[in-house]
Amino acid sequence: MEEDSGEVPGWHGRGADTITGTVQGMISGAGRRVLVTGGAGFVGSHVAEAHLALGDRVCVLDDLSSGHPGNVPAGADFVEMDVADPRTRAFVSEGRFDVVNHHAAQVDVRFSMADPAADARTNIVGLVNVLEGARAAGTGRVVFVSSGGVVYGEPDVFPTPETAPKHPVSPYGVSKLTGEYYLDYYRLIHGLDYVALRYSNVYGPRQDPRGEAGVVAIFSNRLLRREPLVIYGDGEQLRDYVYVEDVARANLLAAEMDLVDDVDMDSRAFNIGTGEATSVNTLAELLEEVSGIRVRRVFREARAGDVRRSTLATRRIRDRGWVPGFSLREGLARTFRHIAVRMAAPRVAEVGS
Repeated sequence: MEEDSGEVPGWHGRGADTITGTVQGMISGAGRRVLVTGGAGFVGSHVAEAHLALGDRVCVLDDLSSGHPGNVPAGADFVEMDVADPRTRAFVSEGRFDVVNHHAAQVDVRFSMADPAADARTNIVGLVNVLEGARAAGTGRVVFVSSGGVVYGEPDVFPTPETAPKHPVSPYGVSKLTGEYYLDYYRLIHGLDYVALRYSNVYGPRQDPRGEAGVVAIFSNRLLRREPLVIYGDGEQLRDYVYVEDVARANLLAAEMDLVDDVDMDSRAFNIGTGEATSVNTLAELLEEVSGIRVRRVFREARAGDVRRSTLATRRIRDRGWVPGFSLREGLARTFRHIAVRMAAPRVAEVGS
């Protein structure tokens, strides 16, 4: 076996050949030191941008398994690394970050059902790696991305509050809920402060249309190609769609809000959504309206692991001063324009070559 040199693979920017040297080069400058894991991904990149806009010193850690280097915002340092790699623990520890924002995750429900061990490796082992590093460093606050769309399972109350029973129906939901239990353990035993954000269905620019997640991006791409919209089930399943820039603002609030040291795990959790239920059929109609493109629908059998209805009660985060700034129609229009521009760019380059 090749000896581990201690080098950080994929380091971009300030040259350094050890973890310690890398971090020392990265953290120079004013502002809070903020680590965003998964910061080359859809939501994480927007959160990294929001922290940079505040004047924070941001480092992005991402293995690029689903993220893209082009999403890493200018001004952020970047380390290409898997959160489940033991060296991540050392990197977080040496970084002595003021805030660790943990967006790195496996987020595909179907994949989690096909390979629960791989889901657990990223979502549980990876999280523990990060928490061990943060504990050793004395990190001031960990912001953890949970999922209001899966941890409650099929709830009885709508919109669903943070205190509702937790009955996840997929390994992905189980791993996200397990993450919250680990966080509460680290708070109670090691004094590591945290906030858990339970997202509803986030959409917006940079959402990946590949795979099972991101119905807004998937529908937008199919509309632009004049292809039928594929809907699983009858299309009347209900979701709570929240725009990504609103979610980024919630992350900034979570990084600095004051919290009472309560023993209740749910007291550290905040639902992030609009509280408004929209069916998949209605979503398709709205996207057709904002795009001006009409295509036919194709209905297929409902998929295992999908909840029938998910809308989140958000009074707790609203009481802290956060409210969604974008209506669904406005957010869809902005998202569709972004995807249309990106889809047209290769064609423009080809014509001009």
